[in-house]
Amino acid sequence: MKEPEILLRNYIKNENLIKHCYSVESAMKFYAEQLNVDQERWGAAGLLHDLDWEMYPDTHPNTAVPLLEDAGYDKEFIDAILGHAYPDRTDVPRESRLAKYLFACDEITGFIMAYSLMKENGLNDVEPKSIKKKMKDKAFARNVNREDIVKGAEEIGMDLDTHIKNIIESMKNDERVNIRK
Repeated sequence: MKEPEILLRNYIKNENLIKHCYSVESAMKFYAEQLNVDQERWGAAGLLHDLDWEMYPDTHPNTAVPLLEDAGYDKEFIDAILGHAYPDRTDVPRESRLAKYLFACDEITGFIMAYSLMKENGLNDVEPKSIKKKMKDKAFARNVNREDIVKGAEEIGMDLDTHIKNIIESMKNDERVNIRK
């Protein structure tokens, strides 16, 4: 299996998208630790979930499948990547815990990152209640699907406040993401 970071850098050049992938990787590793599962595997799913987005936005995430297969990733891993875009872009439902957590971490990390950019101290100034309040502002980060954020928390069986708190914590602890420490 290729190192996920090398694979990421071969296909994604946009630094904001890379930072998003780092954010999802951090969140996935956080949850993997909580669940006592393979942190590297879960982190790789977060890091590579948007592998084909920049080059192939119209066929994302389907175009990533042969790239991930060539890199040695198994069916469950690939199905998790496909599942994070179900049902809008793929016909692969989220069945594994890996897939459900990947879906739950994707949109919320993007929203939190966008919000943190407005704060003087970045992620250090972000609180769950502020995120929930800002989610009501449809003009803010309008490309982030609020329904998916809520559905993601539901799919992993967690209340939204706790999920947001966990994601903020995971992102704060990653210097690649929390640039205003």
